[in-house]
Amino acid sequence: MIKTHRPKLELLSNELIQKIIGEAYIILENQGVFIENEEALALFREAGMKVDTSSQRVQITAQLVEDSLASTPPSLKMYDRDGETEYLLGGDEVHFDPGSGAVTFLDSETQQERKAITDDLIRFAHLTDCLEHLHFQSTGIISTDVSEIISDSYRLYIGLLFSKKPMVTGTFRVEGFEPMHRMLVAVRGSERNLAEKPLAIFDACPSPPLKWSNLTAQSLIDSARARIPSELISMGMTGATSPITITGTLVQHVAENLSGLVICQLAKKGAPVIFGGCPVSFDMRKGTTPIGAIETMMINSAHAQIGKHLNLPTHAYMGMSDAKINDAQGGFETGIGAIMAALSGVNVISGAGILDFVRCQSLEKLVVDNEICGMAYRLIDGIAQRDEPIALNLFKDFSGETQFLSMPHTRKWYREEHTFPKLIDRDPYDTWVSKGRKSITARAKEEVKNLLQKNPPPLPDKETQKALREIMMSDARTNNTPSLPDISFP
Repeated sequence: MIKTHRPKLELLSNELIQKIIGEAYIILENQGVFIENEEALALFREAGMKVDTSSQRVQITAQLVEDSLASTPPSLKMYDRDGETEYLLGGDEVHFDPGSGAVTFLDSETQQERKAITDDLIRFAHLTDCLEHLHFQSTGIISTDVSEIISDSYRLYIGLLFSKKPMVTGTFRVEGFEPMHRMLVAVRGSERNLAEKPLAIFDACPSPPLKWSNLTAQSLIDSARARIPSELISMGMTGATSPITITGTLVQHVAENLSGLVICQLAKKGAPVIFGGCPVSFDMRKGTTPIGAIETMMINSAHAQIGKHLNLPTHAYMGMSDAKINDAQGGFETGIGAIMAALSGVNVISGAGILDFVRCQSLEKLVVDNEICGMAYRLIDGIAQRDEPIALNLFKDFSGETQFLSMPHTRKWYREEHTFPKLIDRDPYDTWVSKGRKSITARAKEEVKNLLQKNPPPLPDKETQKALREIMMSDARTNNTPSLPDISFP
């Protein structure tokens, strides 16, 4: 058999990649980056870098960047809650997860945005666990029925209870890392087990242009020392917080990500780092950051290509929409982004379920996007030669009566060659009418209900549940929150 040719999207020439990286190196060495974290500044001083204490500006030499790249693993593996299912991040491996940090939730009944509560987080985590094409879970929604100060650890707590999948998460406060780390250790059994089989990725976002806050720099340091992968999320906005041109934004993006990578390696040599981001095309007419703009998708696809050139695992926010409901805009923006990301071989693709400029999460969109992700996987599987010869034998006794429908060859390869999305309407018109003329949103709503009813949540054992609850309650009490919402366990 002839090996399948995997289709691939590359937007940058090798010459342009080299030039972008070269300019990023010059900026890091000449202009440097601002770092508000004292521990990170001390690490740079120890490494012999020029540190301006008054301005908190650090100038990073090309040699330190090169040394840091050399010590960063080119790939890493994530594991599910049981430590059994393994996911490789590196090369052109592709994994989808829901978009993170939504501040609103699209109500299934009213189809209007509202603030989320614990029950929404539970259904979100449970549903994501049911969706086969979403390999990772995310702490994707902020709950408003707990204190804001503990919302990051609370999201992780709910996710670890109601899903087995690896987590994409992050902390909103310096003190938040410790209880979140303790939860992950409680699941794995020891810090060593957690380091050997990572369960979570921690996002860390520089503040564009060229600045690491006290919070995000500390997240990089803490994650590196715990051997938890850091996902670098540079978020330049063209013409607003980064240069107006796509290539100019890419130069800044690379500089910001490389400076974060250096912090990780100074904190712990060999720490796992993912070259990622959420740069966007800024719409100056509206003052918005359209994640569904084709230019946004191009920037993300291109920065992932640069990450691969640097021999790093990659991430991008792609496969989401700026639409406010699950309409045609929501479908085509998400579909284009997911396909581009898959063809670009992005290792971690965050965005499923997201609407409204990364503000809103929708369960109905989540199940629709799962279908889109399935199509993306089928596309990058490519076209395989199933037989040798390809088709000559099928035409050996060809006549006017030849019927491919009845051939054993058709039965053999039909399900191998084709996918069958559950929600996509392929009925004849009359059949569609007889079934109630349902839109994809209506079908998705039914599918959400069906999946949640038929699939019990994969709760951890009672001992782990107790340990997680104790850690969460300790964090809550430390932050003047004496109680948490009641959670009903099946």
